[in-house]
Amino acid sequence: MEPEWTAALGAAAILGLVAGSFLNMVAHRLPIMLDRHWREGCREHLDGETGGAPPASRFNLAVPGSHCPHCRRPLGALENIPLLGYLWLRGRCRGCGTRIPPRYPLLEIACASSAVAAVAVLGPNLHAAVVAVVGWTLLALAVIDLEHLLLPDVLTLPLLWAGLVWAAASPHGPAPESAIIGAAAGYLALWAVGQLFRWRTGRDGMGYGDYKLTAALGAWIGWTALPALVLMAAVAGLVAAMAPLLAGHPPSRKIPFGPFLAGAGWLLLLAHEPFTAWYL
Repeated sequence: MEPEWTAALGAAAILGLVAGSFLNMVAHRLPIMLDRHWREGCREHLDGETGGAPPASRFNLAVPGSHCPHCRRPLGALENIPLLGYLWLRGRCRGCGTRIPPRYPLLEIACASSAVAAVAVLGPNLHAAVVAVVGWTLLALAVIDLEHLLLPDVLTLPLLWAGLVWAAASPHGPAPESAIIGAAAGYLALWAVGQLFRWRTGRDGMGYGDYKLTAALGAWIGWTALPALVLMAAVAGLVAAMAPLLAGHPPSRKIPFGPFLAGAGWLLLLAHEPFTAWYL
């Protein structure tokens, strides 16, 4: 392997680990921030009736500093090193001994792997860097949806607009008209499926976050790849739903669809030809 390729892949892995460490914080804090924001809005609306309440302490992606969520002990410099900090601590908080969820190292490894894959497939260039960042965003959305059944607008909507801008500005993206149609058709297609499910069962099968994520992916991959996106995500979701039954366990009542959309979208963004050749 040529030295420049080795250096590019190594840099991609290191940047991926750092991005994974940051996304672990986003996945943990963003749902809490949104919940506080919603509660604050309700409190302001009901302030005249309840007499008000003291404002919540400051909490965002920067404040407070990294700490154990159980004992609140601040993390040291070595503990904050991506992946190595987890291995050094042997998966437990040094203060209270609480086990650190495996999601932390797994997300860091996934971010590093996705960045390396982008460089390996697309080369050490701007295209690979953009695809890696999109992959990191999709990983963050997948983790949040798995843990909270939530796909935040603060992530899906910027992803949508970034896809449209990329299509207009880069020769590597879909044609601008394909991106626009992909965004509109992606949203409407999944919305129609959700409405049909609601009409037949009387309950919601998907949330609006799924519609927005599909629209964002449609902007990045273009409308021609939408059938492959929906089919791949649906098949993966069906397999996940059937797995407990095959293992003799009761099926889960709520299975988030976002992770399957994110995984299928990432594969199509990386190389869509193998997945769309059957109908294009």
